[in-house]
Amino acid sequence: MKRSEDRTTDKLRKVSLEWDFQPGADASLLIRMGGTHVLCGVSIEEKVPPFLKGTGKGWITAEYGMLPCATNSRYKREVVGGRSGRTYEIQRLIGRSLRMMVDLSTIGERTLRIDCDVLNADGGTRTASITGGALALRAALRKLVDEQKLESMPKIMPVAAISVGMIEGTACLDLDYKEDSSAEVDANFVMSGDGRWIEIQSTAEGKPFSSEDFAEMSKLAEKGINELFQLWE
Repeated sequence: MKRSEDRTTDKLRKVSLEWDFQPGADASLLIRMGGTHVLCGVSIEEKVPPFLKGTGKGWITAEYGMLPCATNSRYKREVVGGRSGRTYEIQRLIGRSLRMMVDLSTIGERTLRIDCDVLNADGGTRTASITGGALALRAALRKLVDEQKLESMPKIMPVAAISVGMIEGTACLDLDYKEDSSAEVDANFVMSGDGRWIEIQSTAEGKPFSSEDFAEMSKLAEKGINELFQLWE
């Protein structure tokens, strides 16, 4: 099986970060994973949802969107037609994952909103959003400390995510769109910096997969995510 850029089955696509891509955000970066480019911007709001008022806890949430020309055929702008179920599902996944990073009682009664906007989509947009969003969130918390809105930096648990799939019976790491569209199994793995799983989404597209297949995919995911944690250094 030949992969793009002659990647082996256990190799990530090229990853790069461009910090401060949006000067108006409290923290931002553009994460590139191969042909997938996601802009992650954080806005700090000095308020929390009604259910958290008076609790002393903050909130972390996320929004996700794809620009119309991010794919080969124009993607309908969702602000016109309303967000799709897929979009809601992805942004809830991002929010759940990023809330695992920090004890909400340590960030004060404020909301950190992470906007993940896909500029170019070539597979793995939700996992790139989580990986980039986590790094941007850490930068936003550091800004709160620098501005003396927090006395000290909260304890942070790194978070990253990657896709894995079964293609022609072989587990492959970090699928691009072409691979993802033909995979027999498609899976997304989210892991914390101490090696624990936060969320796993795994679906058979053609036929059921075995426990051995799943073990192989999770092993590849762990390898890839540990490489992504090097971005935190």
